[in-house]
Amino acid sequence: MRIDQFLWYVRIFKTRSLATIQCKKGLVKVNSIKVRPSFKISPTDRLEIRKNQFWHTFQVLDFPTHRVSAKMVGLYYNYLSGNDDLQTMKSIKLIPSPLRRKGAGRPTKKERRKIDSIIEN
Repeated sequence: MRIDQFLWYVRIFKTRSLATIQCKKGLVKVNSIKVRPSFKISPTDRLEIRKNQFWHTFQVLDFPTHRVSAKMVGLYYNYLSGNDDLQTMKSIKLIPSPLRRKGAGRPTKKERRKIDSIIEN
């Protein structure tokens, strides 16, 4: 089975074209070798996939015949990455994103009116 097709079937990537792009970028490895989207995988292959700034490791168990539901993906691969990677990913999600400070960047409509009134006087 093709690697891009497998990654899409088992819901590692949302679309097959996204899986193809990741393979072309070199972010998918099979047995520590960067592969193209058309690479044929076999059961017991070890997949390393860079997703969300982390390398995830999977062991292929079997091939699905079509795209499977989220409940069924455990039949087709084992997730081998450690719990410390999962904890790191969860902690990164908890970090708040920076907010724009008032007055930084382009002024708002209200701020622009205030500036215009000061300039006119």
